[in-house]
Amino acid sequence: MRGTGPPLLLINPWVYDFAAYDFFAKPLGLLYLAGLLTACGYEVHLIDCLRGPHARGGPFGTGRYPKETLPTPPSLQGIPRRYGRYGLSEAAFKAQLSRVPRPAAILVTSLMTYWYPGVAAAIGLARKHFPGVPVLLGGIYATLCPEHARRHCYPDLVVTGPGEVAIFSHLAALGLKPPITFIPTEFDSLPYPALHLLPHLSYIPILTSRGCPFDCSYCAAHLLQPRYQRRRPLGVVEELFYWQDCLNLEEVAFYDDALLCQPESHLLVILEELARRGRRFRFHTPNGLHTHLITRDVAGWLKRANFATLRLGVETTAPGPERLDRKLQEGELETALAHLHAAGFQKKEIGVYLLTGLPHQEETAVVNSIRRVKEMGATPILAQYSPIPGTALWLEAVKCSRYNLESDPLFHNNSLFPCWPRFSWTHYTQLKHLAGEG
Repeated sequence: MRGTGPPLLLINPWVYDFAAYDFFAKPLGLLYLAGLLTACGYEVHLIDCLRGPHARGGPFGTGRYPKETLPTPPSLQGIPRRYGRYGLSEAAFKAQLSRVPRPAAILVTSLMTYWYPGVAAAIGLARKHFPGVPVLLGGIYATLCPEHARRHCYPDLVVTGPGEVAIFSHLAALGLKPPITFIPTEFDSLPYPALHLLPHLSYIPILTSRGCPFDCSYCAAHLLQPRYQRRRPLGVVEELFYWQDCLNLEEVAFYDDALLCQPESHLLVILEELARRGRRFRFHTPNGLHTHLITRDVAGWLKRANFATLRLGVETTAPGPERLDRKLQEGELETALAHLHAAGFQKKEIGVYLLTGLPHQEETAVVNSIRRVKEMGATPILAQYSPIPGTALWLEAVKCSRYNLESDPLFHNNSLFPCWPRFSWTHYTQLKHLAGEG
Protein backbone atom coordinates (compact mmCIF):
# COMPACT_ATOMS: atom_id res chain seq x y z
CA MET A 1 0.00 0.00 0.00
CA ARG A 2 1.31 3.45 -0.93
CA GLY A 3 2.53 5.75 1.82
CA THR A 4 4.90 8.67 2.12
CA GLY A 5 7.41 6.77 4.22
CA PRO A 6 10.08 4.20 3.31
CA PRO A 7 8.85 1.09 1.45
CA LEU A 8 8.81 -2.15 3.46
CA LEU A 9 8.34 -5.72 2.26
CA LEU A 10 6.62 -8.16 4.65
CA ILE A 11 6.89 -11.90 3.98
CA ASN A 12 4.92 -14.84 5.34
CA PRO A 13 7.20 -17.76 4.40
CA TRP A 14 6.49 -21.28 3.21
CA VAL A 15 5.74 -24.34 5.29
CA TYR A 16 8.28 -27.14 4.83
CA ASP A 17 6.83 -30.31 6.34
CA PHE A 18 5.37 -33.76 5.78
CA ALA A 19 1.81 -32.44 6.10
CA ALA A 20 0.07 -29.07 6.29
CA TYR A 21 -3.58 -28.05 6.15
CA ASP A 22 -5.11 -24.59 6.08
CA PHE A 23 -7.64 -24.67 8.93
CA PHE A 24 -8.52 -20.98 9.15
CA ALA A 25 -4.82 -20.09 9.02
CA LYS A 26 -3.96 -16.51 8.10
CA PRO A 27 -0.83 -14.58 9.23
CA LEU A 28 -2.83 -12.29 11.51
CA GLY A 29 0.15 -11.15 13.58
CA LEU A 30 1.96 -10.04 10.43
CA LEU A 31 -1.23 -8.35 9.19
CA TYR A 32 -1.53 -6.42 12.46
CA LEU A 33 2.05 -5.25 12.00
CA ALA A 34 1.27 -4.28 8.40
CA GLY A 35 -1.77 -2.30 9.57
CA LEU A 36 0.30 -0.45 12.15
CA LEU A 37 3.13 0.33 9.73
CA THR A 38 0.61 1.55 7.16
CA ALA A 39 -1.03 3.81 9.73
CA CYS A 40 2.39 5.28 10.47
CA GLY A 41 2.93 6.15 6.81
CA TYR A 42 5.23 3.41 5.58
CA GLU A 43 4.68 2.01 2.09
CA VAL A 44 3.82 -1.61 2.88
CA HIS A 45 3.95 -4.60 0.52
CA LEU A 46 3.14 -8.19 1.45
CA ILE A 47 4.06 -11.55 -0.04
CA ASP A 48 2.18 -14.44 1.53
CA CYS A 49 3.82 -17.69 0.44
CA LEU A 50 0.75 -19.60 1.68
CA ARG A 51 -1.82 -17.73 -0.39
CA GLY A 52 -3.43 -19.00 -3.55
CA PRO A 53 -5.99 -21.68 -4.43
CA HIS A 54 -5.96 -24.82 -2.33
CA ALA A 55 -5.00 -28.10 -3.90
CA ARG A 56 -8.20 -29.51 -2.41
CA GLY A 57 -10.75 -27.16 -0.98
CA GLY A 58 -12.63 -27.67 2.28
CA PRO A 59 -15.54 -25.85 3.92
CA PHE A 60 -15.48 -22.12 4.69
CA GLY A 61 -12.26 -21.45 2.79
CA THR A 62 -10.18 -24.15 4.47
CA GLY A 63 -8.32 -26.80 2.51
CA ARG A 64 -5.04 -28.42 1.52
CA TYR A 65 -2.18 -26.19 0.45
CA PRO A 66 -0.56 -26.98 -2.89
CA LYS A 67 2.58 -29.04 -2.30
CA GLU A 68 5.83 -29.57 -4.14
CA THR A 69 7.72 -32.66 -2.98
CA LEU A 70 11.31 -31.99 -1.90
CA PRO A 71 14.13 -34.24 -0.69
CA THR A 72 13.62 -35.22 2.94
CA PRO A 73 16.30 -33.65 5.20
CA PRO A 74 18.90 -36.24 6.20
CA SER A 75 17.97 -35.98 9.88
CA LEU A 76 14.35 -36.88 9.08
CA GLN A 77 15.03 -39.92 6.91
CA GLY A 78 12.90 -42.95 7.67
CA ILE A 79 9.54 -41.18 7.96
CA PRO A 80 7.18 -42.92 5.50
CA ARG A 81 5.71 -39.66 4.24
CA ARG A 82 6.67 -37.22 1.51
CA TYR A 83 8.43 -34.05 2.64
CA GLY A 84 7.73 -30.88 0.71
CA ARG A 85 7.14 -27.16 0.35
CA TYR A 86 3.57 -25.97 0.89
CA GLY A 87 2.22 -22.83 -0.74
CA LEU A 88 3.35 -20.83 -3.75
CA SER A 89 5.81 -22.27 -6.20
CA GLU A 90 9.30 -20.85 -6.08
CA ALA A 91 8.71 -19.31 -9.51
CA ALA A 92 5.54 -17.58 -8.30
CA PHE A 93 7.42 -16.21 -5.27
CA LYS A 94 10.19 -14.83 -7.50
CA ALA A 95 7.57 -13.28 -9.78
CA GLN A 96 5.99 -11.51 -6.81
CA LEU A 97 9.39 -10.24 -5.70
CA SER A 98 9.89 -8.76 -9.17
CA ARG A 99 6.65 -6.77 -8.83
CA VAL A 100 7.70 -5.15 -5.54
CA PRO A 101 9.73 -1.92 -5.64
CA ARG A 102 13.09 -2.17 -3.91
CA PRO A 103 12.26 -2.01 -0.19
CA ALA A 104 14.19 -0.21 2.51
CA ALA A 105 13.83 -3.27 4.75
CA ILE A 106 12.38 -6.78 4.59
CA LEU A 107 10.35 -8.06 7.55
CA VAL A 108 9.83 -11.83 7.73
CA THR A 109 7.62 -13.69 10.19
CA SER A 110 7.91 -17.32 11.31
CA LEU A 111 5.61 -19.95 12.77
CA MET A 112 6.47 -23.49 13.92
CA THR A 113 10.07 -23.99 14.99
CA TYR A 114 10.46 -26.99 12.65
CA TRP A 115 9.28 -24.95 9.66
CA TYR A 116 12.46 -22.90 9.68
CA PRO A 117 13.69 -24.27 6.31
CA GLY A 118 10.86 -22.30 4.68
CA VAL A 119 11.98 -19.18 6.52
CA ALA A 120 15.58 -19.68 5.42
CA ALA A 121 14.51 -20.26 1.81
CA ALA A 122 12.34 -17.13 1.68
CA ILE A 123 15.08 -14.97 3.22
CA GLY A 124 17.69 -16.39 0.83
CA LEU A 125 15.63 -15.66 -2.28
CA ALA A 126 14.62 -12.20 -1.03
CA ARG A 127 18.29 -11.35 -0.34
CA LYS A 128 19.29 -12.53 -3.80
CA HIS A 129 16.61 -10.36 -5.42
CA PHE A 130 17.26 -7.34 -3.17
CA PRO A 131 20.97 -7.48 -2.27
CA GLY A 132 21.99 -5.18 0.55
CA VAL A 133 18.48 -4.71 1.94
CA PRO A 134 18.39 -5.46 5.70
CA VAL A 135 16.24 -8.42 6.81
CA LEU A 136 14.44 -8.50 10.16
CA LEU A 137 13.06 -11.84 11.37
CA GLY A 138 10.33 -12.16 14.01
CA GLY A 139 7.49 -14.48 14.96
CA ILE A 140 7.19 -17.74 16.87
CA TYR A 141 10.35 -19.55 15.72
CA ALA A 142 12.43 -16.39 16.10
CA THR A 143 11.13 -15.90 19.65
CA LEU A 144 11.58 -19.49 20.80
CA CYS A 145 14.86 -20.27 19.00
CA PRO A 146 16.59 -16.91 18.42
CA GLU A 147 20.16 -18.24 18.36
CA HIS A 148 19.26 -21.01 15.92
CA ALA A 149 17.48 -18.46 13.74
CA ARG A 150 20.59 -16.27 13.64
CA ARG A 151 22.81 -19.19 12.67
CA HIS A 152 20.56 -20.84 10.09
CA CYS A 153 18.39 -18.14 8.51
CA TYR A 154 20.95 -15.31 8.45
CA PRO A 155 18.73 -12.29 9.14
CA ASP A 156 20.36 -9.00 10.01
CA LEU A 157 18.26 -8.87 13.16
CA VAL A 158 16.09 -11.29 15.14
CA VAL A 159 13.12 -9.64 16.85
CA THR A 160 11.72 -11.65 19.76
CA GLY A 161 8.31 -11.36 21.41
CA PRO A 162 5.50 -8.99 20.39
CA GLY A 163 6.87 -6.80 17.62
CA GLU A 164 4.58 -3.77 17.40
CA VAL A 165 6.58 -1.60 19.79
CA ALA A 166 10.06 -3.00 19.18
CA ILE A 167 9.86 -2.67 15.41
CA PHE A 168 9.99 1.13 15.46
CA SER A 169 13.28 1.29 17.34
CA HIS A 170 14.77 -1.29 14.99
CA LEU A 171 13.62 0.58 11.90
CA ALA A 172 14.83 3.88 13.37
CA ALA A 173 18.27 2.32 13.91
CA LEU A 174 18.30 1.66 10.17
CA GLY A 175 17.40 5.29 9.48
CA LEU A 176 13.81 4.40 8.56
CA LYS A 177 11.77 6.57 10.87
CA PRO A 178 8.02 6.73 10.18
CA PRO A 179 6.33 9.90 8.88
CA ILE A 180 3.76 9.54 11.68
CA THR A 181 4.78 8.61 15.20
CA PHE A 182 2.36 6.21 16.83
CA ILE A 183 3.47 3.79 19.51
CA PRO A 184 0.66 1.52 20.73
CA THR A 185 0.55 1.01 24.48
CA GLU A 186 -2.20 -1.61 24.51
CA PHE A 187 -3.49 -4.26 22.13
CA ASP A 188 -6.81 -2.42 21.95
CA SER A 189 -5.08 0.68 20.57
CA LEU A 190 -3.68 -1.06 17.48
CA PRO A 191 -5.08 -0.17 14.06
CA TYR A 192 -7.04 -2.92 12.34
CA PRO A 193 -4.94 -5.62 10.65
CA ALA A 194 -4.28 -5.02 6.95
CA LEU A 195 -6.69 -7.66 5.65
CA HIS A 196 -6.90 -5.75 2.37
CA LEU A 197 -3.41 -7.08 1.57
CA LEU A 198 -4.84 -10.62 1.32
CA PRO A 199 -6.88 -11.05 -1.88
CA HIS A 200 -9.84 -13.42 -2.10
CA LEU A 201 -10.49 -13.74 1.63
CA SER A 202 -13.37 -16.10 2.42
CA TYR A 203 -13.60 -15.32 6.15
CA ILE A 204 -12.69 -12.59 8.64
CA PRO A 205 -9.86 -13.56 11.03
CA ILE A 206 -10.27 -11.72 14.31
CA LEU A 207 -8.67 -11.46 17.74
CA THR A 208 -10.61 -10.21 20.75
CA SER A 209 -7.74 -10.90 23.16
CA ARG A 210 -4.05 -11.72 23.24
CA GLY A 211 -2.25 -14.16 25.46
CA CYS A 212 -3.80 -16.65 27.86
CA PRO A 213 -4.45 -16.53 31.63
CA PHE A 214 -3.83 -20.28 31.90
CA ASP A 215 -0.40 -21.90 31.94
CA CYS A 216 -0.54 -25.37 30.43
CA SER A 217 2.78 -27.19 30.59
CA TYR A 218 2.91 -27.98 26.86
CA CYS A 219 1.87 -24.51 25.60
CA ALA A 220 4.05 -21.50 24.67
CA ALA A 221 1.32 -18.84 24.78
CA HIS A 222 2.87 -17.14 27.81
CA LEU A 223 6.27 -17.03 26.09
CA LEU A 224 4.90 -15.45 22.93
CA GLN A 225 2.46 -13.03 24.60
CA PRO A 226 3.53 -12.50 28.24
CA ARG A 227 0.53 -10.26 28.99
CA TYR A 228 -3.09 -11.32 28.72
CA GLN A 229 -4.97 -8.38 27.16
CA ARG A 230 -8.59 -8.11 26.08
CA ARG A 231 -10.13 -5.62 23.71
CA ARG A 232 -13.25 -3.59 24.40
CA PRO A 233 -16.19 -5.78 23.36
CA LEU A 234 -17.89 -2.99 21.43
CA GLY A 235 -14.63 -2.28 19.63
CA VAL A 236 -14.65 -5.89 18.40
CA VAL A 237 -18.23 -5.42 17.19
CA GLU A 238 -17.27 -2.32 15.23
CA GLU A 239 -14.37 -4.16 13.59
CA LEU A 240 -16.65 -7.00 12.54
CA PHE A 241 -19.07 -4.50 10.99
CA TYR A 242 -16.19 -2.72 9.26
CA TRP A 243 -14.86 -5.86 7.61
CA GLN A 244 -18.30 -7.14 6.69
CA ASP A 245 -19.04 -3.83 4.98
CA CYS A 246 -15.65 -3.81 3.21
CA LEU A 247 -15.37 -7.48 2.27
CA ASN A 248 -19.01 -8.62 2.18
CA LEU A 249 -18.20 -11.66 4.35
CA GLU A 250 -20.23 -13.51 6.97
CA GLU A 251 -17.69 -16.15 8.03
CA VAL A 252 -15.56 -15.23 11.07
CA ALA A 253 -12.71 -17.22 12.64
CA PHE A 254 -11.70 -16.33 16.21
CA TYR A 255 -7.95 -16.60 16.78
CA ASP A 256 -8.08 -16.12 20.58
CA ASP A 257 -6.28 -18.50 22.92
CA ALA A 258 -8.88 -17.84 25.66
CA LEU A 259 -12.05 -16.65 23.93
CA LEU A 260 -14.39 -17.72 26.75
CA CYS A 261 -12.47 -16.17 29.63
CA GLN A 262 -14.95 -14.15 31.75
CA PRO A 263 -17.62 -14.47 29.05
CA GLU A 264 -20.22 -12.31 30.80
CA SER A 265 -18.01 -9.25 30.40
CA HIS A 266 -16.51 -10.12 27.03
CA LEU A 267 -17.74 -12.64 24.44
CA LEU A 268 -21.38 -12.57 25.52
CA VAL A 269 -21.34 -8.77 25.35
CA ILE A 270 -20.09 -9.04 21.76
CA LEU A 271 -22.74 -11.59 20.80
CA GLU A 272 -25.55 -9.69 22.50
CA GLU A 273 -24.61 -6.48 20.67
CA LEU A 274 -24.47 -8.27 17.32
CA ALA A 275 -27.94 -9.69 17.99
CA ARG A 276 -29.28 -6.29 19.05
CA ARG A 277 -28.01 -4.66 15.87
CA GLY A 278 -29.27 -7.42 13.60
CA ARG A 279 -26.02 -8.38 11.88
CA ARG A 280 -25.58 -11.98 10.69
CA PHE A 281 -22.28 -13.87 10.95
CA ARG A 282 -21.19 -17.50 11.13
CA PHE A 283 -18.41 -18.18 13.63
CA HIS A 284 -15.57 -20.71 13.87
CA THR A 285 -13.19 -21.46 16.76
CA PRO A 286 -10.15 -23.28 15.30
CA ASN A 287 -7.91 -22.60 18.33
CA GLY A 288 -10.17 -24.46 20.74
CA LEU A 289 -12.42 -23.27 23.57
CA HIS A 290 -11.75 -23.77 27.26
CA THR A 291 -14.28 -26.47 28.01
CA HIS A 292 -14.88 -25.69 31.69
CA LEU A 293 -16.13 -22.22 30.73
CA ILE A 294 -19.04 -23.56 28.66
CA THR A 295 -22.05 -22.99 30.88
CA ARG A 296 -25.70 -23.41 29.90
CA ASP A 297 -25.91 -19.68 29.15
CA VAL A 298 -22.69 -19.69 27.07
CA ALA A 299 -23.80 -22.73 25.07
CA GLY A 300 -27.14 -21.07 24.34
CA TRP A 301 -25.46 -17.93 23.07
CA LEU A 302 -23.03 -19.91 20.90
CA LYS A 303 -25.97 -21.57 19.21
CA ARG A 304 -28.04 -18.40 18.82
CA ALA A 305 -25.05 -16.49 17.43
CA ASN A 306 -24.51 -19.16 14.72
CA PHE A 307 -21.26 -20.85 15.75
CA ALA A 308 -20.68 -23.51 13.10
CA THR A 309 -17.22 -24.90 13.94
CA LEU A 310 -16.73 -25.65 17.62
CA ARG A 311 -13.39 -26.99 18.79
CA LEU A 312 -12.82 -27.81 22.46
CA GLY A 313 -9.32 -27.95 23.91
CA VAL A 314 -9.33 -31.05 26.13
CA GLU A 315 -5.94 -32.85 25.76
CA THR A 316 -7.12 -36.10 27.39
CA THR A 317 -10.16 -37.43 29.21
CA ALA A 318 -7.88 -39.13 31.74
CA PRO A 319 -8.50 -37.85 35.29
CA GLY A 320 -6.13 -36.71 38.00
CA PRO A 321 -2.33 -36.51 37.78
CA GLU A 322 -2.19 -37.66 34.15
CA ARG A 323 -3.51 -34.25 33.10
CA LEU A 324 -0.95 -31.69 31.92
CA ASP A 325 -3.21 -28.69 31.39
CA ARG A 326 -4.54 -26.19 33.93
CA LYS A 327 -8.03 -25.73 32.65
CA LEU A 328 -10.15 -28.87 32.95
CA GLN A 329 -11.24 -30.95 35.92
CA GLU A 330 -12.96 -34.33 36.01
CA GLY A 331 -16.58 -34.13 34.89
CA GLU A 332 -16.30 -30.73 33.22
CA LEU A 333 -16.18 -32.11 29.67
CA GLU A 334 -19.35 -34.10 30.30
CA THR A 335 -21.08 -31.01 31.65
CA ALA A 336 -19.96 -28.81 28.75
CA LEU A 337 -21.10 -31.32 26.14
CA ALA A 338 -24.45 -31.72 27.88
CA HIS A 339 -24.94 -27.94 27.66
CA LEU A 340 -23.96 -27.88 23.99
CA HIS A 341 -26.29 -30.74 23.10
CA ALA A 342 -29.12 -29.11 25.01
CA ALA A 343 -28.50 -25.91 23.03
CA GLY A 344 -28.93 -27.84 19.77
CA PHE A 345 -25.38 -28.63 18.62
CA GLN A 346 -24.87 -31.92 16.80
CA LYS A 347 -21.98 -34.36 17.15
CA LYS A 348 -20.43 -33.34 13.83
CA GLU A 349 -20.31 -29.69 14.94
CA ILE A 350 -18.37 -30.37 18.15
CA GLY A 351 -14.73 -31.35 17.72
CA VAL A 352 -12.66 -32.28 20.77
CA TYR A 353 -8.89 -31.89 20.45
CA LEU A 354 -6.99 -34.81 22.00
CA LEU A 355 -3.20 -34.52 22.28
CA THR A 356 -1.21 -37.52 21.13
CA GLY A 357 2.50 -38.17 21.50
CA LEU A 358 2.96 -36.58 24.95
CA PRO A 359 5.90 -37.70 27.08
CA HIS A 360 5.07 -40.95 28.94
CA GLN A 361 1.60 -41.06 27.38
CA GLU A 362 0.34 -44.58 26.86
CA GLU A 363 -1.42 -45.47 23.63
CA THR A 364 -4.23 -47.02 25.67
CA ALA A 365 -4.91 -43.61 27.23
CA VAL A 366 -5.46 -42.14 23.75
CA VAL A 367 -7.73 -45.04 22.80
CA ASN A 368 -9.78 -44.55 25.96
CA SER A 369 -10.06 -40.80 25.33
CA ILE A 370 -11.24 -41.34 21.76
CA ARG A 371 -13.89 -43.80 22.87
CA ARG A 372 -15.02 -41.59 25.76
CA VAL A 373 -15.44 -38.54 23.53
CA LYS A 374 -17.51 -40.57 21.08
CA GLU A 375 -19.67 -41.92 23.88
CA MET A 376 -20.39 -38.37 24.99
CA GLY A 377 -21.63 -37.39 21.53
CA ALA A 378 -18.70 -35.37 20.17
CA THR A 379 -16.07 -35.86 17.46
CA PRO A 380 -12.50 -36.68 18.61
CA ILE A 381 -9.77 -34.84 16.68
CA LEU A 382 -6.21 -36.01 17.20
CA ALA A 383 -3.67 -33.23 17.71
CA GLN A 384 -0.02 -34.30 17.58
CA TYR A 385 2.23 -32.96 20.33
CA SER A 386 5.23 -30.88 19.34
CA PRO A 387 7.93 -30.23 21.98
CA ILE A 388 8.33 -26.46 22.45
CA PRO A 389 11.48 -24.91 23.95
CA GLY A 390 10.87 -22.92 27.11
CA THR A 391 7.65 -24.64 28.13
CA ALA A 392 7.32 -26.49 31.43
CA LEU A 393 7.19 -29.83 29.60
CA TRP A 394 10.27 -29.16 27.47
CA LEU A 395 12.88 -30.68 29.79
CA GLU A 396 10.83 -33.84 30.22
CA ALA A 397 10.38 -34.02 26.46
CA VAL A 398 14.15 -33.72 25.99
CA LYS A 399 14.74 -36.56 28.47
CA CYS A 400 12.32 -39.04 26.95
CA SER A 401 12.70 -38.23 23.24
CA ARG A 402 14.51 -40.61 20.91
CA TYR A 403 15.83 -37.52 19.09
CA ASN A 404 18.23 -34.82 20.24
CA LEU A 405 15.58 -32.10 20.49
CA GLU A 406 18.09 -29.43 21.49
CA SER A 407 20.31 -29.96 18.45
CA ASP A 408 17.85 -29.11 15.66
CA PRO A 409 14.26 -27.76 15.65
CA LEU A 410 13.49 -30.20 12.83
CA PHE A 411 13.18 -32.80 15.60
CA HIS A 412 10.28 -30.82 17.12
CA ASN A 413 8.15 -31.91 14.16
CA ASN A 414 4.98 -33.52 15.46
CA SER A 415 4.96 -35.96 12.53
CA LEU A 416 7.95 -37.66 14.19
CA PHE A 417 6.09 -38.27 17.46
CA PRO A 418 9.46 -37.53 19.04
CA CYS A 419 8.38 -38.37 22.60
CA TRP A 420 6.78 -41.75 21.86
CA PRO A 421 9.75 -44.17 21.96
CA ARG A 422 7.69 -47.06 20.54
CA PHE A 423 5.84 -45.02 17.94
CA SER A 424 4.79 -46.59 14.66
CA TRP A 425 2.72 -45.16 11.82
CA THR A 426 0.68 -48.35 11.77
CA HIS A 427 -0.49 -47.72 15.33
CA TYR A 428 -1.20 -44.06 14.65
CA THR A 429 -3.22 -44.94 11.54
CA GLN A 430 -5.27 -47.26 13.73
CA LEU A 431 -5.87 -44.42 16.19
CA LYS A 432 -7.01 -42.16 13.35
CA HIS A 433 -9.42 -44.80 12.10
CA LEU A 434 -10.78 -45.21 15.62
CA ALA A 435 -11.29 -41.43 15.83
CA GLY A 436 -13.03 -41.47 12.47
CA GLU A 437 -10.34 -39.46 10.66
CA GLY A 438 -9.02 -42.24 8.47
